[in-house]
Amino acid sequence: MIDPTCRILGTGHYAPERVVDNAELEKLVETSDDWITTRTGIKRRHIAADGEVTSDMAAAAGRRALEAAGLNAADIDMIIVGTITPDTPIPGCAVQVQQKIGAMDIPAFDIAAACAGFVYGMQIGQQFITSGAARCVLVIGVELLSRVLNWDDRTTCVLFGDGAGAVVLGPSDLEVDGDDGQRETGRAGILSCGIFTDGSLASALHIPAGGSASPLDAQKIGDRENKVHMVGNHVFRTAVKNLTSSSAQILKASGLTSAQLDWVVAHQANIRIIHQVANRLGFPLDKFVINIDEFGNTSSASIPIALDQAVRDGRIQKGQHVLMCALGAGISWGAALLRM
Repeated sequence: MIDPTCRILGTGHYAPERVVDNAELEKLVETSDDWITTRTGIKRRHIAADGEVTSDMAAAAGRRALEAAGLNAADIDMIIVGTITPDTPIPGCAVQVQQKIGAMDIPAFDIAAACAGFVYGMQIGQQFITSGAARCVLVIGVELLSRVLNWDDRTTCVLFGDGAGAVVLGPSDLEVDGDDGQRETGRAGILSCGIFTDGSLASALHIPAGGSASPLDAQKIGDRENKVHMVGNHVFRTAVKNLTSSSAQILKASGLTSAQLDWVVAHQANIRIIHQVANRLGFPLDKFVINIDEFGNTSSASIPIALDQAVRDGRIQKGQHVLMCALGAGISWGAALLRM
């Protein structure tokens, strides 16, 4: 039996107050509620208020995760933020979060793995804790995507929303009993985690301009090259294949089968992707935590938002096995299996 060394101590999330439904988008671009819902499963999404920035959302989610863990900012040794939409190019969003929650001189850094950023952060945080280099790590996934979307492009602007989710990771020293006689009893924690990247697919989902390869100028801004560009069919096919394969690898590494899972918290990119992953894993759809209808695709924030919701409403309970999987720009992807 795998004996984990790192577990989730607390979860939290934050979503902006403003909600934009599909009917409102019908007034902006050539689309319809039926078109969006049928193809994506999205009904509405949260959009950040004017003056609200990425680190505001991240800090709010982080505070709620710390509160759930019974800890405060002085207890954490590291802050990891998964985001592609920081407040500024430099310094990183994690630096701003550190200041806003009142943490002192601890490492704080960003990961730019897009929708896979939270899973990347989980594995990095786990390794710091397992090595003994840190006792308590705050991992946040946050995106303010509404400011990097082309609101004239119906293929992208209908998909995304803003929000943040967070977990506090710490040593796995709590014994947890399963809720049936056939599940192994063991310590709560991360049983297995894996992250991957295929750079040959980088152009399938990217922001073309704004970096050293293509510095911004008036022409590029006019051509919306500073906004998200996506080849949707490429991303869709790759997501189904890689989310399924990475999930199967993580299950095998943990010595479990899909029949032993209690919940899957997959990246909320598209309901049709979730359906296909469920079919390929042989895991019932009603055991997937799904909130894409209410939040849209919040990129790196989607898994921790859904996880926190399911923990707080009692669906996910102590002793249960939870699989998380995500894929985003890079193309980067990953999966993690936890015993809660």
